[in-house]
Amino acid sequence: MMLVNKKDIVSQLKKQILQWEGFIPPIAGKANGVGLGALESSFPNGVFPTGAIHEMICPTQEHTAATAGLLGGILQSLMEHGGVCLWIGIRRTIFPPAFSRFNVAPDRVIFIDAKQEQEVLWVMEQGLKCEGIAAVVAEVKEISIIQSRRLQLAVETSKVTGFLLRNDPRKLGANTCVARWEVSPLPSALQEGLPGVGYPRWQVNLLRVRNGNPGSWKLEWQNNSFIVVPEKQKIDQSNKRKVG
Repeated sequence: MMLVNKKDIVSQLKKQILQWEGFIPPIAGKANGVGLGALESSFPNGVFPTGAIHEMICPTQEHTAATAGLLGGILQSLMEHGGVCLWIGIRRTIFPPAFSRFNVAPDRVIFIDAKQEQEVLWVMEQGLKCEGIAAVVAEVKEISIIQSRRLQLAVETSKVTGFLLRNDPRKLGANTCVARWEVSPLPSALQEGLPGVGYPRWQVNLLRVRNGNPGSWKLEWQNNSFIVVPEKQKIDQSNKRKVG
């Protein structure tokens, strides 16, 4: 009997720790995800962790552009019930009107230009402490485990979700981020008989996730939502267009 009680206590503690880390189980009849479909099953409780810091690895400018596109779709869900997004960096490379494609009003994304990366991290930390903010995105090259711990401490109270866009990082060391992502652009597929380019597509690699399962998926943005592209779906080589 004592053994059973101990197991129950340990199980309850594990659930509490997951909630503190941003893995909040969904309420019955209510979806808490951000619309990433099957990808979200890789997270504990099958829910995208909010109120946590996500690390996005961007080794090239193409990766950065693709990651920004994917974030646009995620921000649509995070900002659904209000709030704004802070986007911080030392050089502005994002085209704000492009967020409209992901149903995010450009005037709800506030860009903050810093002079150096240390300022970027400081501004991010302050932004993460503001409960009225839906999300904070920061473009940085390097981050130490101590710096990441400060960011994690900031979100534990406010429950704001943060994203670190690691542009061309020199090394990938240990940190307290809840997940490590790498997003790259994929050729789109034209709908039969239609000109132009198809829907944006991405190769999304979840390289590391705390208490979860890493994996790889092909996602496409259709009608204001993500869909998972079946692996067996073939793209006509003559109709390929690189977008994302």
